[in-house]
Amino acid sequence: MAKNTSAQSRSGAAKTAGRPGQVRIIGGQWRSRKLPIQDLEGLRPTTDRVRETLFNWLMGELTGARVLDCFGGSGALALEALSRYAAYARIFELQNGAAQQLKTNLASLKCTQAEVFQGDTLQWLARGTDQGFDIIFIDPPFRKGLAQQCLDALVTHGWLNPGALVYLETESELGAPAVPTHWQELKHKQAGQVSYRLYRCGEPL
Repeated sequence: MAKNTSAQSRSGAAKTAGRPGQVRIIGGQWRSRKLPIQDLEGLRPTTDRVRETLFNWLMGELTGARVLDCFGGSGALALEALSRYAAYARIFELQNGAAQQLKTNLASLKCTQAEVFQGDTLQWLARGTDQGFDIIFIDPPFRKGLAQQCLDALVTHGWLNPGALVYLETESELGAPAVPTHWQELKHKQAGQVSYRLYRCGEPL
């Protein structure tokens, strides 16, 4: 989760000022590890309940996968994927403090198969990539119009491998985004004010 105005500041309620936060890894090689997160305005890790559902959906898909976390924030999604043996994760994060904390947490886990790119997600995506990704997490700050822009940029600039899985977490009142007709919505659930979906990217017709 992360931040952007073109930029970002992770969706949902800000944490209580002055209280250092933690994110807990649910499963995999780092199961139950608790890692510190920055006390930054708008930083909202995906809840344990939603993460557990998501990674149940992704069971069997993570081992050896290349993962892209478009709005890193606490790193909860990328770290969970790496804990479950994803081969590589690239994390975009606007806020410098959160990006530095992510690097520190990766170092504490002795994880060398991840990279954190500090800066505006949409600008990073516009640069394109020479190697696509298998699993993409999109959990932007709420009410900034970033979800659709991010989806469009991923398609336009070649970030998606054939058959890639795209996870999208948005405010529930937003409704379904516009996705290519060859994408298939595999899962859709709602938890309070959060709506979350999983898509499979098919081949263009």
